[in-house]
Amino acid sequence: MTNSETILVFDSGLGGLTVLREVVAARPGAHYVYVADDAFFPYGHHDEAEIIARVVPLMGELIGTHDPDLVVIACNTASTLVLSHLRAAYSVPFVGTVPAIKPACAQSKTRRVSVLGTKGTVKREYTKALIRDFAQGCEVTLVGSPELASLAEAALGGSPISDEAILAEFAPCFVGDAADASARTDTVVLACTHYPLLLDRLKRLAPWPVAWIDPAPAIARRVSDLLGARTSGVAESGAEMIFTSNRAHGLSAMLTPFFGGRALA
Repeated sequence: MTNSETILVFDSGLGGLTVLREVVAARPGAHYVYVADDAFFPYGHHDEAEIIARVVPLMGELIGTHDPDLVVIACNTASTLVLSHLRAAYSVPFVGTVPAIKPACAQSKTRRVSVLGTKGTVKREYTKALIRDFAQGCEVTLVGSPELASLAEAALGGSPISDEAILAEFAPCFVGDAADASARTDTVVLACTHYPLLLDRLKRLAPWPVAWIDPAPAIARRVSDLLGARTSGVAESGAEMIFTSNRAHGLSAMLTPFFGGRALA
């Protein structure tokens, strides 16, 4: 190990791996600490005050232990609720994850965009403010999925998940005349980092083709911008996977690609 920068990636579960994958590609010389707060998963089942009270002190413990150069909050729910509190409490730079409504509305040709998120994310005032500020005349449909994040975690772990279960969670995103490509949804914002884990199946099950907007590449660019020139650390520096429940993950073979081929500590 050299003096590689340390990047801590935090999520309620395994969805943040989709963000991690892009950040690793952008910063291959960094040391990575991925923290899944599975002891509190899913965040969508807790109220706002509970999440704030949980994440702010937990992040203080993680910063004290791992001394990261930057923290990525790879969770829409946590970012929309807790990011301002974290920035007020700690000096380390934070990069959050918020629904990519602005780029989605900018690229939509039919002016029909859907935002697929957890029930908590889609009802939050933060999300509604993004629509007010950036919808640019688009009709934006908010779809709160109660179970898709849990289904994505189960699928990553190898559990069989039916097409019907997945389709039921995201079918309301598709609005308009299926026979008229000019009068139907053409863009879907993935407003939960778990959802890209199922992207191949979402594409296959969709009633018609749409653009799926994943914020992970933009987050990786922001991380690189904040950290500046890459350090001289060796490529494929170390990686750690931490579950707040202290359970053994037992997923090394499945997780390794998200960590850029690193073996997990």
